[in-house]
Amino acid sequence: MLRTIKNVLVAFAVVLFVQSCESRLDLQPEDNRLTAEAAFEDPAAYRQFLAKIYAGISLSGQEGPAGSPDLAGLDEGFSNYLRLYWKMQQLTTDEALIGWNDGTIQDLHAQVWTSGNEFIRTMYSRALYQVSLTNEFLRQTTDAKLDARGVDGTLRAEIATYRAEARFMRALTYWHIMDLFANPPFVTEDDPIGAFLPEQIQRAELFTYIESELKAIEGDMAGARQNEYGRADRAASWMLLAKLYLNAEVYTGTARYAEALTEVEKVIAAGYTIPQIPYLHSFLADNDSNGAQEEVIFTIPFDGLRTQAFGGMTFLVHAPVGGSMPAAEYGINGGWGGVRTTPTFVEQFPGEENSADGRALFYTDGQSKEIEAVGPFNQGYAVIKYRNVDVNGVAGSDPTGDFPDTDFPMFRLADAYLIYAEAALRGGGGSVATAVGYINELRERAYGDTSGNITQADLTLDFILDERSRELYWECHRRTDLIRFGQFSDQGVWQWKGGVPQGSTTEAFRDIMPLPASDLGVNTNLNQNAGY
Repeated sequence: MLRTIKNVLVAFAVVLFVQSCESRLDLQPEDNRLTAEAAFEDPAAYRQFLAKIYAGISLSGQEGPAGSPDLAGLDEGFSNYLRLYWKMQQLTTDEALIGWNDGTIQDLHAQVWTSGNEFIRTMYSRALYQVSLTNEFLRQTTDAKLDARGVDGTLRAEIATYRAEARFMRALTYWHIMDLFANPPFVTEDDPIGAFLPEQIQRAELFTYIESELKAIEGDMAGARQNEYGRADRAASWMLLAKLYLNAEVYTGTARYAEALTEVEKVIAAGYTIPQIPYLHSFLADNDSNGAQEEVIFTIPFDGLRTQAFGGMTFLVHAPVGGSMPAAEYGINGGWGGVRTTPTFVEQFPGEENSADGRALFYTDGQSKEIEAVGPFNQGYAVIKYRNVDVNGVAGSDPTGDFPDTDFPMFRLADAYLIYAEAALRGGGGSVATAVGYINELRERAYGDTSGNITQADLTLDFILDERSRELYWECHRRTDLIRFGQFSDQGVWQWKGGVPQGSTTEAFRDIMPLPASDLGVNTNLNQNAGY
């Protein structure tokens, strides 16, 4: 077993494994794609297909950084899963806005999107494509298929674990889809291959499905902290369940905070630690080895030589650099001059850009805090959280400076601590005193001492919402958090929300994204979400 999933992102030219026709002629497809039977003659194909599923978050095609894309209809760099998901979760909030004017991208921060928004459409398509990959892997790894191919012994046991991981990845994707779109089309490995119109599933029913999948795979997943770096294990499934339960009242109308706390307690007991390193080190090019990895429950690995794409971490390292910022200090060959943050986020830190809180990673030279116009990069403070340099300032492995080595921490212990605290405050059980201890552990890392510590009297739900932003900003949590706290659409206000400089509230239906008009025009089983 190779140490990291980076090393198994091999050139795997099959976009989808397709089942061959049971034909007496035994023909190969004219476009030279392999049939499933031919592809799986090599026992390594099972691991390679699993690698493709994991790489579906970080890569957008077969060649990289562009070429043979998974999806058509939007620039390949724009169509990357992580890049799109980040935009849905961050550009729509007070934590980020972008100065570019590509298509309808400005509509995201303004919260004036329609069902024709190409970024929302491509997020939807990318996520459903990811589901199709996992479905096909599960079709090709049934007992009957393995029997027919004569697979037994050690490989068969490995495939059982691979299947559990594929189901985890599908559950993760369906959680993203449910959180964003509420009532999507629904397909599993039991549905037919080929042209058919998927049925629509309602949000509460999809919640139940995701919950049941995560519970069903628990015993087949590798033990917590026992899998390769970059692959999901039992703790990742517990963490996803905790996230699911934390937002259950939004998804189903019924609070499940006690279950959220139960799952997150398993994660906390699994041996992860808050490393005694500066907060910034968790977002550097060596965050897989500088100690930051001790906190990470599930990560999306990037490698400057092996995962080359203009989405994902390439976007998150390049797009926030511009103005007078020295690109070389961030390990890149130039900034893209796009993403900044709002005054609302800056003001969450005592002392703002001069805060003693080490999480306040702002670049202010030549930047104004206030944003009078969205386009100019120098309006709004720049955020210098993600960098392609190691702890010694040495740039990552790609000599061109295009593609970073920085890994994306999707789930980490800090989030688990904050979930515990919120669930305890919301009546889910646990101990408020224990929650205060967890929060202070995070704040001692942030401040470098105990000067930022809080007491039980300080621990309120308003504090939790702000502390989640201070600790987890730009990690794809903010939209979901604001909705859970009722602060996303018709309550919270920040600059340029609503498309006006001072900001305004928007319609409550924007807590859910629209189903793309293009899919509604094809699938007559779908009904649009309310308000669109």
